[in-house]
Amino acid sequence: MDHRKALADIDDIRNQLAASTTFRGFGPAALTATGGLALLMTLLQATMLAPMAADPIAFFSSWIAVAVVATALIGAEMLVRSRRHHSGLADAMILQAVQQFLPSGAAGAAIAAILLRFAPDAVWMLPGLWQILVGIGIFSAAHSLPKAANLGAAWYFIAGCVVLMLASQSHALSPWAMGIPFAVGQLLMAAVIFLAGGDNDAD
Repeated sequence: MDHRKALADIDDIRNQLAASTTFRGFGPAALTATGGLALLMTLLQATMLAPMAADPIAFFSSWIAVAVVATALIGAEMLVRSRRHHSGLADAMILQAVQQFLPSGAAGAAIAAILLRFAPDAVWMLPGLWQILVGIGIFSAAHSLPKAANLGAAWYFIAGCVVLMLASQSHALSPWAMGIPFAVGQLLMAAVIFLAGGDNDAD
């Protein structure tokens, strides 16, 4: 029993240290790459894949694929950087980061599934809603990120509101309204992380 209590106390101490430590798992390299991916998909959908704007399933499937690749890039870099910068606290720090962003991610997936299945006439709201949810996710993790990360959160939140207002006029899906806010947001977050001391590597 004493052994189990000691292990539990160690876990509590580790979690408290993780909660009070700035998370250095996010790196500028992956964030910059994901911003580039968003910009690339915007250009593709605006030119070669222009008919996708008339097909919500194809339009959002492309962006979901981009999100999956972006998550994989950020996750891979996060694992490497966390092990290097946080050593014994790496697992606790990674778990904390995932827990902070998971509610917003789950909400975005649920809203997309509901609108696409039951309210296809309202899917024009998805780009703005997703951007707002990303902003909320960053705000939720603000205490473990550099203070300037709030600029990125504010960008996503304001951009989402503006996209919703503009899209409400035509209810049309626009690759520009989807991609530009995400490209700018990811590049802004990359700059914040880099200036806060995130070494610019792609390990």
